[in-house]
Amino acid sequence: MELFFELKKLGVNIEEGMERLCGNEALYRKLLGTFVKSIDKYPVSIEEGEADYKEATDNAHAIKGMAGNLSLTPIFEAYSRIVDLLRAGDPGTAKAVLEDILPVQEKILSCIEKNMQ
Repeated sequence: MELFFELKKLGVNIEEGMERLCGNEALYRKLLGTFVKSIDKYPVSIEEGEADYKEATDNAHAIKGMAGNLSLTPIFEAYSRIVDLLRAGDPGTAKAVLEDILPVQEKILSCIEKNMQ
């Protein structure tokens, strides 16, 4: 339960995530581990002046979906905003949002990794 306590402190809505999985704690923990392993598959790089942000948008959308399913609220909200900003043609603001969420994301990922060993 240390994992859930720490994640709550980081803004994760454990109750909502568990509800989505009908209270199956083992499945929720497994999916958290899968999220940690999957996050590197979807790198989001936003450099102003690029001609196309399709890959960044697609990868941010993938992370948003995974985070939303697990109610990793800070990550979900940030990547939702990043996707919207990229689609609206505002990569500068999207990059700022990404830079703001990365330290929080790292804390959440570290918490999961530490407590899943």
